[in-house]
Amino acid sequence: MTRIAVIDFETTGLSPAMGDRATEVAIVMLDGGEVVGRFQSLMNAGVHISPFIESFTGISNAMVAAAPPAAEVMAAASRFVGDAPMVAHNASFDRRYWQAELARAGLGAAQPFACTVLLSRRLYPEARSHSLGAMAAHHSLPSAGRAHRALADAEVAAALLLRIQADLCERFGLLQAHHELLMKVQSCQRHALASAVKRFVMADNGLMKMQRVVVKTSLHPKIAGASPDLQFWLSQPVQARLAAVEELRRQQWGAHAERRLQRVCRITSLKPG
Repeated sequence: MTRIAVIDFETTGLSPAMGDRATEVAIVMLDGGEVVGRFQSLMNAGVHISPFIESFTGISNAMVAAAPPAAEVMAAASRFVGDAPMVAHNASFDRRYWQAELARAGLGAAQPFACTVLLSRRLYPEARSHSLGAMAAHHSLPSAGRAHRALADAEVAAALLLRIQADLCERFGLLQAHHELLMKVQSCQRHALASAVKRFVMADNGLMKMQRVVVKTSLHPKIAGASPDLQFWLSQPVQARLAAVEELRRQQWGAHAERRLQRVCRITSLKPG
C-alpha cells in the first residue's frame, strides 16, 4: 500500500482529555507521491471557542455553529481515510483528537501515525526549528494559505512528507519510503538513522523474497520432508499465502523474515531470488 493520509486538526485547546474539542479537520491523501484527494470540514462540537483561539485559527463561534455535527464530520473523515496509514506534523496531538473524536462518534481509530516533526529532527538536525512553518521555509515549500487552518496546514505537511520521502530515497538509494519505514526512522536515535534504514530494508527484502517463494511453490503442493504446518500452508491458494506474508509485514515481523524464508527455501529446494 502506498496511500498515506496526512491530517491536521484545529481545536479549542491542547487536549481532548481536558474537554477540548476539534473545530476543523482536513486530510490530504497521497498515493505514489501525488495528491489524489482532499477532505476538509468545520465541525460543530457544541463547545465555546475562546477569543484567543479564534484569533489564532480564524475560526469563530458563528462559523462552527453553522457547521455539521462533529460526529457526522468524523464519520465522513473515517470513510475518506479507510485503512490508509496516517501522518501529521506533531502527530501525538492530531492522533489524540482523531481517536477521541472518532470514539465520541462510536468509531474505531486503528491507523498508525507517523510524525513529520520526529522525522524532520532525524533528517534535518541542522534546522534551527522543526515547526511546520520553519520546515516549510527550510525547504522552500509553497504556501497553501493561512497557517493554523486545517487544510492549509495539511497541504504543507503533505509537501513536507513528500520531501522527507524523497530525501530518504536519495540518501539511502531506496525506490520508495513506505509508511513502515517512516515509523522505524522516527523511533530511532539520530545517530542510528543509517543502521535503522539498513535493518528495515534487509527485513523488507526478505519479505519480498518470501512473496516470490510463495508464487514459486504454487506448483509444489506436496513437498517431501515438510512439516504438517508447512504442507497445509503450501496447500492454500497463492493469494491466501501472499496475504499471510503481508500479515508478517503488518505485524512487523521483518526481523525474522529472512530466517523464515531460508527455511522455506531449504525445504522446497528453491532459490530465494
